[in-house]
Amino acid sequence: VQLQASGGGLVQAGGSLTLSCAASGDLLGINVASWHRQVAGEEREMVAVITRGGVKNYANSVKGRFTISRDSAKNTFYLQLNNLKPEDTAVYYCRGYISATSSFVWGQGTQVTVSS
Repeated sequence: VQLQASGGGLVQAGGSLTLSCAASGDLLGINVASWHRQVAGEEREMVAVITRGGVKNYANSVKGRFTISRDSAKNTFYLQLNNLKPEDTAVYYCRGYISATSSFVWGQGTQVTVSS
C-alpha cells in the first residue's frame, strides 16, 4: 500500500481546507489511518486518527475544528480542517497502520499555511 496526500494550500485564518490521502492499494488493509503534522524544527504530532471500525480521536488542539473520515469505496481518507488558525500552519502527513504486516506507511507531506 502506498499513500498520496493532497489538498494543502494557503488560507486565511478562519478558513477551511480538505486534505485527502489516497491509498494505491486496498484501504481495508489499513487498520488505523491517521493524520500528523510537523513544523520545521519540531517533532511530528498526531492530529487525528480513525480506526477501521470508525472510532475517531483528535488532538486537543484541533477538537471541534478538524474531522477525520474514510471512504473505503474510494480507498481514501480525509481530514476536514475548519476554523483554521495561524498555529495550524505545518506540513501535514497521512499514515496508515497495516495490521497484516505490523507496519506503518506514510504519505508525502502537504503544506498547510494559515495567514493571520
